[in-house]
Amino acid sequence: MTHDRLTNRRPTIYDVAKHAGVSPSLVSLVLQNPVRVSEKRRNAVQAAISELGYRPSRAATTLASSRTKSIGLVIDDYRNLWFVDLLRGMESVLTEGGYQVMLADSRPGANRISEAVDGLLAMHVDGLVIAAEPTLSMLTGAGVPTIVAGWRNGVPEGMDLVTNDDDAGGAMAAAHLLDLGHTRIGHLSGSGGAAAHRRAGFTGHLREAGVEVCVVGEAGGTSEEDGYESARWLLEHHPDTTAIFAANDTMAVGALGAIRVRGLSVPHEISVIGYDNSQLAKSRYLDITSVDNRSDLVGIEVARRLLARLDDPAAVPQRTLIDPALMVRSTTATAPSSSAQPSSLK
Repeated sequence: MTHDRLTNRRPTIYDVAKHAGVSPSLVSLVLQNPVRVSEKRRNAVQAAISELGYRPSRAATTLASSRTKSIGLVIDDYRNLWFVDLLRGMESVLTEGGYQVMLADSRPGANRISEAVDGLLAMHVDGLVIAAEPTLSMLTGAGVPTIVAGWRNGVPEGMDLVTNDDDAGGAMAAAHLLDLGHTRIGHLSGSGGAAAHRRAGFTGHLREAGVEVCVVGEAGGTSEEDGYESARWLLEHHPDTTAIFAANDTMAVGALGAIRVRGLSVPHEISVIGYDNSQLAKSRYLDITSVDNRSDLVGIEVARRLLARLDDPAAVPQRTLIDPALMVRSTTATAPSSSAQPSSLK
């Protein structure tokens, strides 16, 4: 059989085997575990694959290995772009092992999260990464290796957890504002586990410095609209505020909208810090000072941990903290002096 005769159809594993002069089972072995095949035969099979343009069938690979070579990732909200770097980091490791990532958006609510997990399990994923607020049953009853990405409420000690050190990140934001001379500070928070750690680090550092902070939205969501409404309330009830720290970049964008509506300028009259260092913060137009949660490094470590768990389900669970970094941009500046403040801030 020549390559010319295959141009009108997709080549099969049998075509590759015949072209390489080996058995179909050997071709399958090269695809699954090439180190177990001699270099000569492996090279012959790989040359045949290249010459014929053969692309392995995922269904056939699944049948041969009893694995789907897919990992499920549950996120909390597509509208919050923090997960982009997490996914990129995971894929940089997983694709090398032939795995693909299947993404499911849960949005707020335990039922939505449960539905997202059930949907991925129905597709027979080999493992799960939970980057949303889970229930205990989701973590312990999935039946596949499961890693939690980011601080989440109610994660038991016996679970693998990889997260940014959000307490340190919150303290980093507080230190930056104090260095700029701000003492009338507001914080836009939310109900999730990551928000709670960021809030604890931020308020704790300020209180150690003798500065009280007004926290808004502690029991609410963390969308752009939540950021807008929380900032609007803060500026209405505390018009002397000179700096706002938002629990994420999406909320920071909402805060910028509320500040603009009030007729204030950023950063000359009020400074704004976000969290996640997402594409929103990096955009040249918004240019938001943000704490980088190093989602890419979290994703890399999550993928490595999950692959290790697949190889050894009995491995001892670990908790890993990734150090954050402050990215200073144009939305923060020295606190305005009392004499320089507009009437709305006096």
